[in-house]
Amino acid sequence: MNSNLENNKANNVGATFMKAVRQHEFGGPEVLRYEDAPIPQLQNGEVRVKVSAIGINPPDWYLRDGYKMLPPEWQPVVPFPVILGTDISGVIEAIAEDVDGFKIGDEVYSMVRFPSFGPSQAYAEYVSVPASEIALKPKGISHIEAAAAPMSLLTAWQFMIELGHNVQNPLQPNKHEPVELKGKTVLVNGAGGGVGHFAVQLAKWQGARVIAVASGKQELLLRELGADEFIDYTKSAAEDIVKDIDLVIDSVGGHTTGRFLKTLKQGGALFPIFPLGFNDNEEAMRLGVIVSATQVRSSGAQLEKLAQLLDNGTIKVVIDSIFPLADAQKAHERAAKGHIQGKIVLTVS
Repeated sequence: MNSNLENNKANNVGATFMKAVRQHEFGGPEVLRYEDAPIPQLQNGEVRVKVSAIGINPPDWYLRDGYKMLPPEWQPVVPFPVILGTDISGVIEAIAEDVDGFKIGDEVYSMVRFPSFGPSQAYAEYVSVPASEIALKPKGISHIEAAAAPMSLLTAWQFMIELGHNVQNPLQPNKHEPVELKGKTVLVNGAGGGVGHFAVQLAKWQGARVIAVASGKQELLLRELGADEFIDYTKSAAEDIVKDIDLVIDSVGGHTTGRFLKTLKQGGALFPIFPLGFNDNEEAMRLGVIVSATQVRSSGAQLEKLAQLLDNGTIKVVIDSIFPLADAQKAHERAAKGHIQGKIVLTVS
């Protein structure tokens, strides 16, 4: 019997329940319940991780609310109870016998099964994860920082650097393609948030001149992260004062993203992270501007690449606030207040 199988069997002996945050209905933060749930059983191709920290992302509260922002025909049927979340960092404590490349005790991080939901997601003490979706945690950062990175950093990476999957955005006929950044001028709207602060750093790493748009309190941080220029949106509208931009990364997106079209030079590109609500395609065509978006997908291979950038300090993770798993309601209440600087993280004792 191989050692992985022996360890797997050993780790299945003992406790069968864990603490998790589940919801049994749609609603506000009050529907999140800290309660007992079954420890997920391993399937072929999976590892089970003892979770140390959990990153919170907008899709968490979209699901919690019942995907109200989606058209009714796109709203999925959710089998309650459901565990929220995708982003984790922790330690492998069991491995299916068909998995190679990882071992018991490895510290790993992951964006788990996005986009999906079910009984083995992130807001829990243990989570089973397809081995293809994990990577070794960067050694130079904490579990808290590692858990904060996956979805937001993969989103910025797949929009800006390397798509890495073939899942088509249903809102556009063409495949999303990142653009050359070296020597270009890139404007990042919502630059202080989860995706935004990573987009600033990736653009700078690729040799772009970066203009960050955020509230004034974020200026010092964003300049430290590499922003060459800063616009305080509470004092000035970026679309009124900049022009001839090569690329706009609008990490806010939605129905207001069209206002950035006039900031772009002909042949420039607008990448709204949240493309729902954009209705200015005719104007974009008239101006000769590309508008494109993608849908982020889990990728252990890309997380492995990103681990090197996180480990050597090329990419830094900004933490807004930290809550224990039992206080997930409070973490969601913090998110609802907006003006998040970096990421919100849950910790598992």
